[in-house]
Amino acid sequence: MSIENIKVLVVEGDTVMSSYVVKTLTRLNVKDVELCVDGDSAMKVIGTFMPDVILTDVHMYPVNGIEFAQKLRAHANSKLRSTPIIFMSADSSRETLGNTMAVDSVAYIVKPPRLEVLRAKLEQATQGR
Repeated sequence: MSIENIKVLVVEGDTVMSSYVVKTLTRLNVKDVELCVDGDSAMKVIGTFMPDVILTDVHMYPVNGIEFAQKLRAHANSKLRSTPIIFMSADSSRETLGNTMAVDSVAYIVKPPRLEVLRAKLEQATQGR
């Protein structure tokens, strides 16, 4: 699947960073993007939006990226349960990286995501889908 044809759910609480990520996705010709401010709002739209990949921040309030991923991995819909998750954060501590790996993420990007890094991670996440 070409990344231009994927549906991306962006879960990012910081308005400046969410704008940057959406603009970067636009530069990659990704046309179908849904934006949520935290994991709780993402859980409310995920069933109707049905993303091919999720880009989520780790540190958000009230529901952070790890909690959101845990809820997603327990979802009743098997397609949603297996949706590739790419975490984004300025926090690159071992503990945070370990927590993201524990919820079966496919990648981790240090913010702000560079265009070529985001493209590569999206291609990796959607390969064979």
